[in-house]
Amino acid sequence: MRRPWRVAVVGGGIAGLAAAVRLRDRAPAGTEVTVYEQSGALGGKLRTGELAGQPVEFGAESFLMRDPAGGESAAVALARRLGLADRIVHPTVGQAALAVDGGLRPIPGGTLVGVPGDLAKVTTVATPDADADRDDGRPLLGPDEDVSVGALVRSRFGDEVVERLVDPMLGGVYAGRADDLSLVTTMPALARAGRVEHTLVGAVRAAQAAAPRAPGAPVFGTLVGGLGTLVEAAERESGATIRRDAAVRELRPTPTGWRLTVGPTRDPEHVEVDAVVLAVPARPAARLLAGPAPELSGAVGRLDYASVALVTLALPAPELPALSGFLVPGTEGLLIKAATFFTTKWGHLRRPDGLALVRASVGRYGEEAQLQRPDEDLAATVHRELSAVLGAPLPAPVDGHVQRWGGALPQYPPGHTDRVAGVRAALRAGHPTLALAGAGYDGVGIPVCVRSGETAADEIITALGGSAT
Repeated sequence: MRRPWRVAVVGGGIAGLAAAVRLRDRAPAGTEVTVYEQSGALGGKLRTGELAGQPVEFGAESFLMRDPAGGESAAVALARRLGLADRIVHPTVGQAALAVDGGLRPIPGGTLVGVPGDLAKVTTVATPDADADRDDGRPLLGPDEDVSVGALVRSRFGDEVVERLVDPMLGGVYAGRADDLSLVTTMPALARAGRVEHTLVGAVRAAQAAAPRAPGAPVFGTLVGGLGTLVEAAERESGATIRRDAAVRELRPTPTGWRLTVGPTRDPEHVEVDAVVLAVPARPAARLLAGPAPELSGAVGRLDYASVALVTLALPAPELPALSGFLVPGTEGLLIKAATFFTTKWGHLRRPDGLALVRASVGRYGEEAQLQRPDEDLAATVHRELSAVLGAPLPAPVDGHVQRWGGALPQYPPGHTDRVAGVRAALRAGHPTLALAGAGYDGVGIPVCVRSGETAADEIITALGGSAT
């Protein structure tokens, strides 16, 4: 009788935990799954803490409700699988603004991550070059072409649309710059439409029409009690053995699978498994691949990351606008790149005492030196800049928290998707029982990470001779 499969999941973020849950659901009974997390906490960038006596997110805040095809997102499906569907809530205030020219202006409607499908709608914040988006008789992109978002939008709409709309929208998600980020990876629907449409306006409209949304359907959701409940439920339901403070330092192939070296150099532990899901960022993944697949290590390790800090302030009864928050173009010269009015945006967080929770995201790619300030300095700067943007002094905070995320957000250069596809194809050919998962490869956001982990688990099941259906 064949012994049970042994699968190691390296990385206890939401991608790794989603892989562990999928393995429990679809791998043969008795499969032994062990999650190795080098830190003391699971969840990766999902971290629910407490401020002023109530739960608050110190990491990712919410998830998309729908997938690109219009169906239920992988995050919603996972929440349902874990018995948390009745805890999903939606923003009660959805309108956000842009901080431009010393004031707040509502983000124009009809854009796709800031790229307009109707130039007339964005003139309140930017002046497009309407004559540049000409039909040249051919699609915007070739069949296999990838460009930076900024390069495409600048060539079609001019600099101001990039700097005042697209850059702050992408910066809020990736802490990066439109001129450096891949269109195919960050805006795949627009890239697909660009291979058919001859103008950028036409491509935006086609991409929007390809993923219709019912009027009034919520775009985002979160969980009452915090996204930490998703992490806790995934840990519990996976049935996996969880190894915290367990750094995997080396990965070597064996005749029957893989050998992991775990723990400190002076006292290493060697573990034999049949398969590995590698759900860690690109740089540690590259180090682990250096042994079994040195030819792929460089391709994986090439990806760079942005560091950010999230500064959350508890303010006594401030006068806040009826907005979910605002985004800041880099041209405004502020340290803040985005702010969220938690207790305005999310009705379940509102308090009878009027205390407001406001969170600001600080740091853009290439500006890591600004994050070297002490926590107190960062918090004071955020408080001062929030007051300036809102046009009135905010009350002194009664509580605050600074969460630093070093190397948190991948920066996807043009060609990233093809490079990752090549790495995965090479792994399937040479090492089919090793699979990559996570934001470093497939994009940011909880649904993307969940789907990435589940796909990696399915690949492992298939490679070991099972059925992932």
